[in-house]
Amino acid sequence: MAYHRVSASGFGSRLPGVIFLPGFKSDMTGSKATALEEFCRSRGQAFLSFDYFGHGRSSGAFTDGSIGRWAEDVVAALDALSEGPQILVGSSMGGWLMLLAALQRLDRIHALIGIAAAPDFTEDLIWASLSSVDREKMRHEGQLAQPSDYSDEPYVITRLLIEEGRRHLLLRDRIGIDRPVRLLHGMVDSDVPYTISLQLADCLTSADVQIRLIKDGDHRLARPQDLKLLFDQVAALSSQFPV
Repeated sequence: MAYHRVSASGFGSRLPGVIFLPGFKSDMTGSKATALEEFCRSRGQAFLSFDYFGHGRSSGAFTDGSIGRWAEDVVAALDALSEGPQILVGSSMGGWLMLLAALQRLDRIHALIGIAAAPDFTEDLIWASLSSVDREKMRHEGQLAQPSDYSDEPYVITRLLIEEGRRHLLLRDRIGIDRPVRLLHGMVDSDVPYTISLQLADCLTSADVQIRLIKDGDHRLARPQDLKLLFDQVAALSSQFPV
């Protein structure tokens, strides 16, 4: 697993660490990850980012990956590469993975921040959008190439991703996480509808859940004003930590 870690220093040593979880086919070199790293560094706050299996500079083939495998990566990074309470910041698919990891390591979680969080996207966004012809093709060939707005190369969606993802669906029931949760979502997000954040907030057992809808925000939420909103959430949640 390729990772990048910034150690805490000074007053930041008394704050929870921050772990950034990228989205589907994204990696730790993305603009949100690097901007958040610089913000944490300026505060002396511990920061960790990494590439999931088959992503970025980590080993493995992307098409061999799955939601469960990538969630295991998050738990492994949390266990081996961080200490003490953490704020997990999950972007898109990373928002699903942060929930799965939090359910396994709730004692290590101070708070969660979702950026266009996309729990259950393999079922509710990908599978639900496929035609009967494409579904049959995936069943027989094991994968399907889909065009991407973020790369010249198409995304390869595997049958493994869809079928294994069904074991980790969360929005069908209550989600037993009682930590502070902040959900940031653009209202012109063409990839993950902002209504998913509303649904997620309803499923979480925590009473401390806040949603910030950005009327002109897209899926990335990587503009300066979007990043400032993210930084403000990290700072506010960190200030709630007993020092």
